[in-house]
Amino acid sequence: MSNFYNKVSLAYTKPMNKRMTLQEISQASQWINDTLSVNSYGMPQSGSTVSQRENSSFLPVTQPASAPTSPVGSPVSQLLSDLSNITLDPNWQAIKSTVRERNAAMFNNDLMADIYFVVGNPGHTQRIPSHKYILATGSSVFYAMFYGGLADTKEEIEVPDVEPTAFLTLLRYLYCDEIQLEPDTVLATLYVAKKYIVPHLARACVNYLETSLTAKNACLLLSQSRLFEEPELMQRCWEVIDAQAEIALHSDGFVDIDADTLQSVLGRETINCKETILWEAAMNWASAECSRREIEPTPSNKRQVLDSALYLLRLPAMSLEEFANGPAQMGMLTLEETVDLFLHYTASNKPRLTYPTKPRIGLKPQTCHRFQSCAYRSNQWRYRGRCDSIQFSVDRRVFIVGFGLYGSSTGASDYTVKIELKRLGRILAENNTKFFSDGSSNTFHVYFAHPVQVDPELFYTASAILDGAELSYFGQEGLSEINAGCVTFQFQCSSESTNGTGVQGGQIPELIFYGPISENH
Repeated sequence: MSNFYNKVSLAYTKPMNKRMTLQEISQASQWINDTLSVNSYGMPQSGSTVSQRENSSFLPVTQPASAPTSPVGSPVSQLLSDLSNITLDPNWQAIKSTVRERNAAMFNNDLMADIYFVVGNPGHTQRIPSHKYILATGSSVFYAMFYGGLADTKEEIEVPDVEPTAFLTLLRYLYCDEIQLEPDTVLATLYVAKKYIVPHLARACVNYLETSLTAKNACLLLSQSRLFEEPELMQRCWEVIDAQAEIALHSDGFVDIDADTLQSVLGRETINCKETILWEAAMNWASAECSRREIEPTPSNKRQVLDSALYLLRLPAMSLEEFANGPAQMGMLTLEETVDLFLHYTASNKPRLTYPTKPRIGLKPQTCHRFQSCAYRSNQWRYRGRCDSIQFSVDRRVFIVGFGLYGSSTGASDYTVKIELKRLGRILAENNTKFFSDGSSNTFHVYFAHPVQVDPELFYTASAILDGAELSYFGQEGLSEINAGCVTFQFQCSSESTNGTGVQGGQIPELIFYGPISENH
């Protein structure tokens, strides 16, 4: 046990991870706050509550306008002042019926405080009163700090690597059994929860980040989850990055990831985008890294900061035209590399290259087919500009790529179609496109410009308005619940459907998606 105490007691004498500074965490938190989706919400842990600014199942996040602070006169300061005033009554204990209420009254309260923490960067610190007993019952680090073999007898402890707001969130949980998370401080709170080994608070932070995960913040969250050693959050980030790679790589936060994460992205086999997109993303990151190092973003300097990551780019997987109009003219490659790559494209005797030649595997689309049979009948299933629509939900996060549609039952025909994916009436994606029907009962695939994230246990609406040959095949014997791989889809009728499509029959026979692959595959 003494070795354990010696180990955990180090947590309050130095930062948890020397690669992470308080400023870096604050900057990352602020960036994530700016990119969180509007329907982010926190997930409560058993026996505790996770609250935000509004009480509803799916809470819109009100984004603070500045970095997290607790200045005098702010709502946070006022709340803490109000809590302190609770114990001004000499008989305050009599009106607190539970241990939780009495402990909550001690939160950030000088009354009976036997330890003080000076939290934050020098010049921006906050002195926070605490009570050793309460802290020690909630954290093994605090127990080692106050009661272990290396117990500290100081009355004041400096914690320069933690944000005051995040430290108060930790204390609120230890005193009140409440978790209050905000988008601009959740990373800092995860840091302090890890630092003081409070796993339930850390899990709530990870859940919050997972539900707030989008393609625009996935790369930065991946970078942070690697530093915080959160494999589940890393896996969620990879799912989003793989499926929505182009959006993720073009996001503002991509250029702020660390070099190790950059190498992981550039070496990813299943990332689902053209190699030219990865090249552009790498160049953008290199320019930003040059700026961070205060050097000119010249081709030679960008190559220097990329270092070995450059050789993870699969330049031979580009088309000859893409290579000639892009990397070949940017000055990043040596003359020998450029010549060898051109010879690789054109010569029968190809030179050995330092760049991988095999294209990435990407993601394999999966299909949910909701009908057991299809048919056609004379004078049945016409379009005339009416909408075919169906509602669906999934039990695991997937990314809708497009739809499979039926075509003409009277011979070959060209179709134009408008497809949409909605949630609560809001259009998430739409596309006006065309497809050719050869007159068979096969389905014909149409796609959105980018895969669309679909979260579990929520209903979405898939719609199609077709224009082409009037008579079409249509589905029959539809199922309300279908297992596609390891994802379960549920279907219900849509009020937007004005052309007869429903659960039992009609159009939109297939949903094409990226999702988790079962172990059997």
